Amino acid sequence: MNSHTKMRLGIISALHEEQQGLVEAMQGPQRRSHGMRDYTLGTLWNIDAVCVLSRLGKVAAAMTASILVEKYGVTHIVFTGVAGSGDKHVKVGDIVVAEALLQHDMDARPLFPRFEVPLTGLQRFATDLELSSQLAGAAEDFLRDELVKVLPGKDMQEFALQQAQVHRGLIASGDQFIGSAAHINQLKADIPDLLAVEMEGAAVAQVCFELGVPFTVMRTISDNANEDAAVDFMQFVQSVASPYAFHVIRKLCQRLAG
Repeated sequence: MNSHTKMRLGIISALHEEQQGLVEAMQGPQRRSHGMRDYTLGTLWNIDAVCVLSRLGKVAAAMTASILVEKYGVTHIVFTGVAGSGDKHVKVGDIVVAEALLQHDMDARPLFPRFEVPLTGLQRFATDLELSSQLAGAAEDFLRDELVKVLPGKDMQEFALQQAQVHRGLIASGDQFIGSAAHINQLKADIPDLLAVEMEGAAVAQVCFELGVPFTVMRTISDNANEDAAVDFMQFVQSVASPYAFHVIRKLCQRLAG
């Protein structure tokens, strides 16, 4: 990253399990409370960082991202969490690193085209290319070098993680937990290059766009966004997504510090 600017990395997750271990790994942690959230400031693998849980949904995520920038001075933001698959080639246990994000429930027609965020002229908000490339590289390193060491064999088998891979592309966000094959199929028909669906990333993207802050989003695929989604969800978050996030963020920080 640009060595002339002192980096302060904001790390956001919606759920505690998606960030488990990061606060404990911080050197010199200091907790601050603001707006009903706890922000933990410290150093992660030689990177100045602030960790926070946003809670679920676009408004919660947007508020959290705004506070990170305006009150705690973060210069870059990474959102890490889980998502439902939006493409048949994106499997449970894969990682999607966003190249762009879109709000799939934004529809101000006939005033503006579907998906366009009014008065921005944009449907899609692009992530920072360099930060996303570093994150994708960290994710690929983890899957290749550490996944089988970190996860018990039973979880590897139960969730069929042996072929887990990294994808880069479009993630869509909305204030809905998508648990219906008909719903995800309709979204895929409307947005053919869709890779994953979740509830926060595009809101963070809009905030970062408007504030001029580089950002990226990493999502571990927890389910297929169909009728089985809720059944699989929490077990997967605890068993798989939690170690994924910890080790990928560790590798990202090591890359950025190096």
